[in-house]
Amino acid sequence: MSTTQSERLRSLLEPLVSSQGLDLEEIEVASVGRKRVLRVVVDSDSGADLDQVADVSRALSAKLDETDAMGEGEYDLEVGTPGAERPLTEHRHYLRAVDRLVKFQLADGADTELVARILKVDDEGLDLEVPGVKGRKPTARRLTFDDIAKARVQVEFNRKNKNEENAEEA
Repeated sequence: MSTTQSERLRSLLEPLVSSQGLDLEEIEVASVGRKRVLRVVVDSDSGADLDQVADVSRALSAKLDETDAMGEGEYDLEVGTPGAERPLTEHRHYLRAVDRLVKFQLADGADTELVARILKVDDEGLDLEVPGVKGRKPTARRLTFDDIAKARVQVEFNRKNKNEENAEEA
């Protein structure tokens, strides 16, 4: 049974990332010119700040230096967090995206798209608020995870955070 380099790296690095209180979201080994780049994406339910990313980067670098997991050639290590428009692929990603606007590609049709705010996540699916169009009120909708082909968080430049909403209601 052969394992890929990414699988070997994941099994080596995941315990270190977890010990720092973070989740290992993604590993990618890419060639950039003559060098290889190991990209590691980490996150947590409360996000990851720069100090946490720096700490995990140092821990991963030390572990990689003491093993031959990356082989003999030179490589660069890049550790970061998911981007603002991250794809949602795991249950925990949906939990972290509660109150965020998400663009869904639905599984029932190749071109069926839906943009909605995630209100609640449970083991079977999501409760959503679909924004009203042209002055109409938002509507509620339920999606199961089987209904979703792809999902990606959308950037909102003028999104109110919960503290602002609570201040307005008071």
